[in-house]
Amino acid sequence: MSNGRTGRRIMKFRHLVTALLVMVSIGAARAAPQWLSLPPTPTLPKAAHSGLAPINGVKIWYAVFGRGQPVLLLHGGLANANYWGHQVRALQRHYQVIVMESRGHGRSSRNQEPYGYDLMASDVVGLLDHLKIRKAAIVGWSDGAIIGLDIAMKHPERLSKLFAFAANSDPSGVADIASSDVFNAYIARTGEEYKRLSPTPTEYKSFVADITKMWESQPKWTASDLASIKAPTWIVDGDHDEAIKRENTEFMAANIPGAGLLLQPEVSHFSFLQDPEQFNEDVLQFLARGGGPRASPK
Repeated sequence: MSNGRTGRRIMKFRHLVTALLVMVSIGAARAAPQWLSLPPTPTLPKAAHSGLAPINGVKIWYAVFGRGQPVLLLHGGLANANYWGHQVRALQRHYQVIVMESRGHGRSSRNQEPYGYDLMASDVVGLLDHLKIRKAAIVGWSDGAIIGLDIAMKHPERLSKLFAFAANSDPSGVADIASSDVFNAYIARTGEEYKRLSPTPTEYKSFVADITKMWESQPKWTASDLASIKAPTWIVDGDHDEAIKRENTEFMAANIPGAGLLLQPEVSHFSFLQDPEQFNEDVLQFLARGGGPRASPK
């Protein structure tokens, strides 16, 4: 009997230790800052309509949600439109929301033409023509924000306002992300998504190489280039962005006439996944009023 009681005590002790370890693990996970996380890629809700639009020699995938004034969401490099799932759900209650996938990204096709922001901005204008949309507000992330800035400079008549999150105006404004666990996880994830979505599923490696060539040389905008932007613009970034140097974000905001500068707290280059409620609130505030942003943390 003594041995039985001892055995039961040992088992209870083991269960207690296991429970404590689980609690410690949960506490550690909760304590990890959200800017070091890469939450799952969301899904898009059911679209009112979607399709492939023939534009500039390629087929651009798009989807349309909701009703109201048009808002176009432009994703970042290597990504696809699914990354906007949280934003589409929040915005479609108030606006007609359009997502598209840049050439070679997601479900869109590509050709042999070298990647460039001018070309991809032309694709956006082509999609607006295809959808018979004269002018739209743009919410862009990373490459999508750069494309939005390009449109603001070169096709200003097609843009009503611009929320540019995590853009850079020059390659020198990009930090070294080689050692970032979050970015390495993102690149691996987008590779798997490319295999599932792309019409050329085996070409991810060459796709990344071609996009990288663009990143190494574009954009190259001066203060006077940025000063030509007339649309209401917010330059936005996460206060822990791994990829964009703070001084470049501030340079853009300082040189775009009337631009707001907003640094979202406790998030990184993937703010819209890490804290979608905060991101969506900022976008909705901008679209509704277009005034100055709330104070950024110092």
